[in-house]
Amino acid sequence: MQNQHHPFPEDFLWGASTSAFQVEGGFGEGGKGPATTDLGANRPGIADNRVAADHYHHWKEDVDLMAELGLKVYRMGFSWSRIMPDNSGIPNPEGLAFYDRLIDYLLEKGIQPFVTLYHFECPQAAVDAFGGWRSRQMVDAYLQYAEVCFTHFKGRVKMWATVNEQLIATAAGMLNGNHESDPQKNLQNVYQMSYNVSLAEHKAISLLRKIDPEAKIGPVCAIQVVYPQSSRSEDVLAAANAEELMEFYLLDMSVYGTYPPYVASYLKSHGLYPHTEPEDVAALQASKPDFIGINYYFSLCVKAKTGPINYDQPPFWVSDAFDICENPYLEKTEWMDKGIDPAGLHIGMRKVYNRYRLPMIVTENGMAYSEAPGPDGQIHDVYRIDYLRRHIEQLEIMLDEGLPVFGYCPWSFVDVVSSHQGFAKRYGLVYVNRTDTDVMDCARIKKDSFSWYQQVIRQNGLWES
Repeated sequence: MQNQHHPFPEDFLWGASTSAFQVEGGFGEGGKGPATTDLGANRPGIADNRVAADHYHHWKEDVDLMAELGLKVYRMGFSWSRIMPDNSGIPNPEGLAFYDRLIDYLLEKGIQPFVTLYHFECPQAAVDAFGGWRSRQMVDAYLQYAEVCFTHFKGRVKMWATVNEQLIATAAGMLNGNHESDPQKNLQNVYQMSYNVSLAEHKAISLLRKIDPEAKIGPVCAIQVVYPQSSRSEDVLAAANAEELMEFYLLDMSVYGTYPPYVASYLKSHGLYPHTEPEDVAALQASKPDFIGINYYFSLCVKAKTGPINYDQPPFWVSDAFDICENPYLEKTEWMDKGIDPAGLHIGMRKVYNRYRLPMIVTENGMAYSEAPGPDGQIHDVYRIDYLRRHIEQLEIMLDEGLPVFGYCPWSFVDVVSSHQGFAKRYGLVYVNRTDTDVMDCARIKKDSFSWYQQVIRQNGLWES
């Protein structure tokens, strides 16, 4: 039996996402300065970011493909080190000119640019000079960069994201230049960087209100949908604690400018509370975002903590409040060992709205697969179509419930170089013809998911299943 879906709102923003460091390439070209991300995973046999998907040279072709797809919005990133290549405070004219060409062509094609200011790429000059986000000097550097962007692109860029996935941005040393080996000092660095990012974020929002009050701005959060392993109260509390420590402390800071009570208590009792200044309170309370960007790939499952803390895992999992465990009810895939969980998107976004009462846009959602063209030269990615369809169905349910979801941007538009797995791990609607070890011609090949999503956009969410 076929189920006819309801159309989405007429102004719903169907889009797709990339980030500058994963798609752009152009290392050392156009006056770009070095960034922490230029080396990628820095492991033999895995592609770095110096060429990436070579968008720097394929940008016009890529925008033409976006227009063919029917995108209403393109969620993209600026490379901070392309615009501000050193610590002089002087913007790079060639860098701005590159983004001028890209944004003007997007607008010509009727596609709204939605720009992320900071998507993991940290200027190496800032790390070398003062430690990057570990220092409050980075707050001033970020504001200097933001002011250049807000002023230069005023009237053309009407949607901005402050920071992408602060949880990862502050925890991953390869991305932010924090290579502290002592576990406790590393965690102290992570929470200090997080505080500095939040302070910079609020100051940037206030700055945009002055420069371009018509523009909208918000954070992009990797939502952490966490289930208890059982209905034991200890496991339920562990799941609640995990969500507070991995998601809501970040969003509370972004929206309210304060830590949740549990997190403030946790940080103080564990010697992790960051250094603050008295004048910060006014800056943190002076602004509020217009929306929240939602990145979601999978959910997590936890149980009550047993045994010693395991420091050989991501810093945001290093805690005596919970243990990560398997969820046996979800379908696992090659690159998604936590399992596919479309309903988790609904669960997580409902929680976010109930807590913050702000409009939401899905800024990342996608499925990775190791792909290569078949004998016919095409990529028949039925698995990706199924993944996207099941998540878009959850958006339909949310809209029926009255949740203010105003857009959906799958990850990613074209194949991008993965932070850890290079080009072995592909998410794109468009295949990029290269491997980890051979750049080849980076030709673009539309996957079956491209055609399917094109139909979804054309019919505004209507399809038969």
